[in-house]
Amino acid sequence: MQVALVAAMAQNRVIGYQGKMPWHLPAELQYFKAITMGKPIIMGRKTFESIGRPLPGRTNIVLTRNPHALPEGVLVADSVSNALEIARQHLDVQQPENDEVMIIGGGEIYAAFLPQATRLYLTHIDLTVDGDTWFPDWSEMQWEQTLLREHQADSQNPLSFRGYRYERKN
Repeated sequence: MQVALVAAMAQNRVIGYQGKMPWHLPAELQYFKAITMGKPIIMGRKTFESIGRPLPGRTNIVLTRNPHALPEGVLVADSVSNALEIARQHLDVQQPENDEVMIIGGGEIYAAFLPQATRLYLTHIDLTVDGDTWFPDWSEMQWEQTLLREHQADSQNPLSFRGYRYERKN
């Protein structure tokens, strides 16, 4: 099972401000949907609340200390190991190549799962912005980087960005 962190971040590692992403990039959201569809996703309560509903086509697992505030359609975990075990049980055995569990935020959740991560899907946005939530500090030296896509600013996406996959080196 691959544990993959999925994040879009500004040049200063900002991923959020006041419960929202400080940008709107439809092409990035489409990519996020494509790489997470059909896979278990793990998020923190604050991220779930910012989304406002379970994401369709994915097993939604919320890591929280307060399981009573969550709607139907969401699985609840109370620890990193519990969340990973729930995710393992929901991997699609019919598609063994689809062995990724996607960690989708927020900042505290990324930090908690980074030691177990084997893969990162990081979008680097050409922007420096104020924020209150950051992707954790990490060392690129421990990862093999592959450029997956580049997107120039256009009428729908006002910022340029690049998407990378990082595989943890052994």
